[in-house]
Amino acid sequence: MLNRIRAHPNATGLAALAVALALVPLGIQNNYILTILIFIAEFTMLTIGLSLLMGYAGQISLGQATFLGLGAYTTAILSTHLNIPPWLALVSGIGLAAGLAYLIGMLIFRLRGHYLAMATLGMNIIFFLVLTQEVEWTGGPSGFHWGVPDLSLGPLVLSTDVHYYYLFWFFALLVIALSLNIVNSRVGRAMRALHTSEVAAETIGINTNAYKRKVFALSAAYGALAGGLHATYLGFISPSSFGIGISIELVVMAVAGGLASVWGAIFGAAIIILIDQYVGNLIEIVIPQASGEYEIIAFGLILMLIMIFMPEGLFTGMVNRWRKWKDSRASVGGEI
Repeated sequence: MLNRIRAHPNATGLAALAVALALVPLGIQNNYILTILIFIAEFTMLTIGLSLLMGYAGQISLGQATFLGLGAYTTAILSTHLNIPPWLALVSGIGLAAGLAYLIGMLIFRLRGHYLAMATLGMNIIFFLVLTQEVEWTGGPSGFHWGVPDLSLGPLVLSTDVHYYYLFWFFALLVIALSLNIVNSRVGRAMRALHTSEVAAETIGINTNAYKRKVFALSAAYGALAGGLHATYLGFISPSSFGIGISIELVVMAVAGGLASVWGAIFGAAIIILIDQYVGNLIEIVIPQASGEYEIIAFGLILMLIMIFMPEGLFTGMVNRWRKWKDSRASVGGEI
């Protein structure tokens, strides 16, 4: 049994996580806690996409909230203005985000370093302006007020927090499983080679531009999936949920968990969402008139501290320290 666990740690970990998550609603009836867990699942999908793009492929993005919003607004607009079934609208949003990311990638991946970061930041700004200006379709700054219909599974209409808890985590686990397969395959090795050195990767026959566009499209698809589910869960969306602040928060989550770690993305999303709840309440107490900019400053400080004291990320850093401690204990035992 132990040999099987050691041979397939990811499969064992995924199965254990699935069982634990399936049991949570049986013991927790508090809707607030379920909502927090739903948001952790949503941001886990987003953070994993960003980890693949930044941690494995080495491409910077400060505009991932664009794809979250694209999935949310496409699902909302198609299912209300055009009366398309919500599931089909959600899938359309995923396809639109992935296709658009692939096309944008053909242009922006000619850039590198901070120029690439600025280009993705500009993409997020343009998207935000479109949301606020196209009032007829998006509702403008006031938000999408037409009401996004609930998803359904056959005769079951998904209308409670428990329904959406299971739905969000079902897709989050799918994203985790797919991403673990990718990073442990030939594609994952090519992405790591791309991250290490583009020139070296090209010399061994890796089409670096194609890999950059594909991983960007995949991260956009994860974001749109999370966005579509977000729109149907809340029933209301507004541009403020898809601005630059959310993109920065996603980077903090990815860094906190450990950029090149799929498991770390879950940890990063969970810890930052929990800190967000605490920081938001604390700032309101300390500075009653504080606006959202203070939370961005707080996240910036958290990011700085992580990069200074644990640059590999909290999750990866703790795992590495535990392994060193285990090895040191084993060596001490061997000497004795």
